[in-house]
Amino acid sequence: MNLKQARSLDEQDRQSFAATHTPWDAPAEKISVQPITASSNNMNDLLATYSVNPSYIKAPQQYLDGNWEMVQGGEAEQRIHQSWESVISVPVPGSIHQGLVQAGILDDPSFGEHAAQAKQYSHQTWWYRCTFDIEDIAVFASSRLIFEGVSPSCDVWLNGTRLGDHQGAFGGPIYDLGSLLQSTNTLIVQVHPAPLGNEWNIWESTVVFNCNYGWHYVNLPAVGIWRSVRIEAIPLVQIQHPFVQVNSTAQAKRGEIDLALTLASQQSAYKGVLYGEIVPDNFAGQSIKFQQSIQQDSYLSEPDHVSTYYTCDVHLQLTIPDAHLWSPLDMGEPYLYRLQLIFIPDSPAISENSMIMHNRILIDQQEITFGLRYIEMKPLPSGQQADMYNWTLTVNDRAVFIKGSGWCTLDALMDFSRERYDHFLSLTAQQHTNFLRAWGGGIPETDDFYDLCDRKGIMVMQEWPTCWGSHARQPQDALEETVRLNTLRLRNHASLVMWCGGNETSTELDHPAIQMMGRYSIELDNTRPFHRTDPWGGSTHDHIVWNGWTPAYSFDYYANLGGIMLSEFGLASAPNLESVLRYMPAEEQQQWPPLPDKSFYHHLPAFDTRDELRILSEFADAFIICDRLEHFVIGTQLAQVTSLRHKMESARCHFPAEIGVVTYKLNDVYIGVSWATIDWYGVPKMSHYFTQDAYQPLLASVLFNKLNSPHEDQSLPVYVLDDQGVLDQSWSVGVRVYDQQLQVIQAENWQQEGTMPSVHLIGTIELQQAPLAESPLLIVSEIMQGNEVKCRTFYWLNFADRQGVLWNLPQTSLTVGQPQASKVSLLDSSVDFPYEIEVKNTGTLPAVGVELYNQSDDVEQSILVASDNFFWLDAGESRWIGVTDHRSLHVKAWNSYTGQAYSQSQ
Repeated sequence: MNLKQARSLDEQDRQSFAATHTPWDAPAEKISVQPITASSNNMNDLLATYSVNPSYIKAPQQYLDGNWEMVQGGEAEQRIHQSWESVISVPVPGSIHQGLVQAGILDDPSFGEHAAQAKQYSHQTWWYRCTFDIEDIAVFASSRLIFEGVSPSCDVWLNGTRLGDHQGAFGGPIYDLGSLLQSTNTLIVQVHPAPLGNEWNIWESTVVFNCNYGWHYVNLPAVGIWRSVRIEAIPLVQIQHPFVQVNSTAQAKRGEIDLALTLASQQSAYKGVLYGEIVPDNFAGQSIKFQQSIQQDSYLSEPDHVSTYYTCDVHLQLTIPDAHLWSPLDMGEPYLYRLQLIFIPDSPAISENSMIMHNRILIDQQEITFGLRYIEMKPLPSGQQADMYNWTLTVNDRAVFIKGSGWCTLDALMDFSRERYDHFLSLTAQQHTNFLRAWGGGIPETDDFYDLCDRKGIMVMQEWPTCWGSHARQPQDALEETVRLNTLRLRNHASLVMWCGGNETSTELDHPAIQMMGRYSIELDNTRPFHRTDPWGGSTHDHIVWNGWTPAYSFDYYANLGGIMLSEFGLASAPNLESVLRYMPAEEQQQWPPLPDKSFYHHLPAFDTRDELRILSEFADAFIICDRLEHFVIGTQLAQVTSLRHKMESARCHFPAEIGVVTYKLNDVYIGVSWATIDWYGVPKMSHYFTQDAYQPLLASVLFNKLNSPHEDQSLPVYVLDDQGVLDQSWSVGVRVYDQQLQVIQAENWQQEGTMPSVHLIGTIELQQAPLAESPLLIVSEIMQGNEVKCRTFYWLNFADRQGVLWNLPQTSLTVGQPQASKVSLLDSSVDFPYEIEVKNTGTLPAVGVELYNQSDDVEQSILVASDNFFWLDAGESRWIGVTDHRSLHVKAWNSYTGQAYSQSQ
């Protein structure tokens, strides 16, 4: 069989899912648009014109978010009909633990061993109560109650009447209220305990995020009403799930969009007009409006046993003038549009309708944001194969190298504030990480997460909350509801480029639950690919560090590791010292090695059940004597960088045969020693800055076969990577090789004219075998244009047998100038650096690993993000660095011991 002519795994899967429809099946009607000018009506003007008798008003909704009352335990009869004692105020959205901490009942679960104490509260029953008024009860005569997320399950009462129960954390329950709603109301929610049992898999009895159930970085199941709660008045005709797509890149460039939506009503027939408005959301451009007459006498679906509504599917095609395309990070601008829709029913159709409230007719208004972009997965250069997915991700017909990282659930305590998301995703963009794998140990991510990814150009693969085949054991109705509700919620986001069944499933990949996920990816979306699991169909995961392999072997293994799509690999490291001190009790901070069963062990992955401290200490020992906490921190962070960066750069240099790499991982669910490049507090590790180097759009990359083999000759390829095509005219690539005395022992320079391909092998560095003391230690690569350094990075090798050599280099001296207001206007897709600092190497030798840091007694105020850190400065050279804070700002380098933190002579 000729595999290159075989049907791809994508095509085989699509057929097996047996989808019966797509959102685009209704006949399309092409409609014209008009520009919105200063003199023409917009949506607000339109609503004002209907303020006649009867008047049309937007169906209101009332959010019930805020502080609710909470008590522990008790039976339903007691909680529904009797007064409550020992009430605690708890935030909604939020978790029980947040309320308990605020009330002073619970110590901060992130500190010391307090998570173990907090866990007992996860396995108790909690009752929530909210009393609220409805000012205009007539308008809410037909209404529904919507919970966006309760974990793990609940029962609900309104005004003493039980509405029902619900299982699953990711949407629902939703109740039509009929006549239950009053002017003053009491809503009571019984939140059931997190399941208790085998900590490694008890979460499979429900549908929740599971990385906080003890197998990962914390054993603290999340419980609470963690997303918003609201009351919605039901309009006469509802606009359900508006969805925008483009069918090709050519159509995207022309601004030709398809709009699908469903109109729903309890009436069997009606007429009206659908009005729409499309406005540039994050750029200046032309706004347009359109309208379409609707008669609900075609495409009509009768009510079924689930719904009491008649529905009508609408499919419109229209053109946006002067189209601005959404592009991924570093490939263009992430332009977005905002679509607003209202439906105005005709008076004759509503004259006898009971939903007219005192001459007021409730109408629906919906709003979404979307981007004009076309996603397609194309075959690899080797051709289409029957056992592989098509892996070449193209956006607007341009192949994209996936510079990825795993995305973990943001917080075990369910602090999902937009500000917290913005901080982490801004750092993601600073890394040039253009792809996040929203991992199956976590959640179908929030609206804020996706909105920020849309605006920063960060692509996302969303996995459903399953791991290791759990889809076959989780409650099928709750899992299906999760997939259905969240597909409808997320499908308009430009940043969402791929669905995935879950994490590391090796069995039952044809189980009905996986088939359901694949079927919904077509029936509710049909605009992006679905993969049954990851790894699968050509992607791979690699965790060799747990197999007992030596650090030296592991470093070389990752440097040489191939693969079409390596979507999970890495090494854990400690957070920065300041972060460790934030969660360690003072009496334990000077203890090394740390005492078993105390705080340091409690903040290790999986609570050291896999012997992490010993393994990571061996990796740290490759760089520095691991005889104290400070050395464990810097040693593990260097080991993490060494494990990650070489594979990241190698994969880029082998594009398009290798189409991406996804490190594990970017962030944490809980503070501790982990694989993340940014710790739970939001503090970047050293690996954050070297990821920024490895993923920067312009890079001169040196590839290594062996990192600790001074007695062997090596030929090191040097690649130029220019993702944005910025190199033109005259430019050069320089590579310098230094010994441990910081003397140049070898140098190469390549002069170039004009442009190059985005990936170009420009030459090689030939390293000759040498005695250890004379062997290369540091290699610097840079691209120059005129006298300007366009990019620079540096590497270390032959370090393992010279333990501590990186901190026993000849000394130089550094100065840091006075902070100034930043003169550079930074894009929304990067961190905001309000200050700039000039760092100068005033010595006669290079400064290696230059680092800006805050030296403050208040560890919570010592967080600093810099536009670059751990960088190289030549003798006499200076650089301006953006910083988020300038208080107590200091500078140090591996060979300028200003802070003495990393000196082995301490």
